[in-house]
Amino acid sequence: MSSSLADYLVAHETAFNEITGITADLTDEKWQVQSLCPAWTIRECTAHVIGVETVLAGWAPSLENPPPFEIMGPWMKEAAVMSSADFNDAIAAIIAARLAELGSFADDVVSAASITPVGPQTYGDFLRIRVFDMWVHARDIALPLGIQLPDGGPTATMALDEVHRSMGYIMGKKVGLKDGMSATVHVTGGIERDIHVAVDGRAALVDSLSDPTVEITTDVETFVMLACGRVGPQERIDAGRISWTGDAAWGDRAARNLRFTM
Repeated sequence: MSSSLADYLVAHETAFNEITGITADLTDEKWQVQSLCPAWTIRECTAHVIGVETVLAGWAPSLENPPPFEIMGPWMKEAAVMSSADFNDAIAAIIAARLAELGSFADDVVSAASITPVGPQTYGDFLRIRVFDMWVHARDIALPLGIQLPDGGPTATMALDEVHRSMGYIMGKKVGLKDGMSATVHVTGGIERDIHVAVDGRAALVDSLSDPTVEITTDVETFVMLACGRVGPQERIDAGRISWTGDAAWGDRAARNLRFTM
């Protein structure tokens, strides 16, 4: 699941383009539609997800000095009173500056020790988590507007990687699989991947399973958005976008308890 700086640069550009592809021509009415984030409209969600890049401008990977997130409050207030044209211009300028900055870094920056939202890791991990965050926020914006975004490509891969890394925790702590039980998740759509978890004292990822207790089949969007608590399990079950075989009770339980973040 490791990536190069060039990979992260392509993923960031793809993520930015997904978001601006939705928001560039929104009417004032559509800007005020409720996003999938309960506290934010489409406009506020866009201001947040792109505004984070203003926080990261000029910040060097560090274990001691976090990014200056205190500037987000003033930015959000400033963005709230901009005209749509000025807001879109500001977003375009932030994106251009961030891509230029990423492109100026040395390749080995991805291995530099760094603060991340989930503790000390590397700057590459930080960038992967940013792509994951942007992928989810793009769908926070798109789905309420009735827009279906692609579920493949570099951003989807990194978003799926982030959930994949947490599947031991999800199956062990959230779903609650018991010792000796196991589960396989078949991810379909733009990315196809099988994720296997077995409980042997504790739940952990394994390379393969011959006879899992339960097998879950779901598409990339459903899987990641359920893991982020953004969509309702029943809605996706009813739509046939998540299903299971094997132990029916545990399949139902797993489908309803994939959330590990918000």
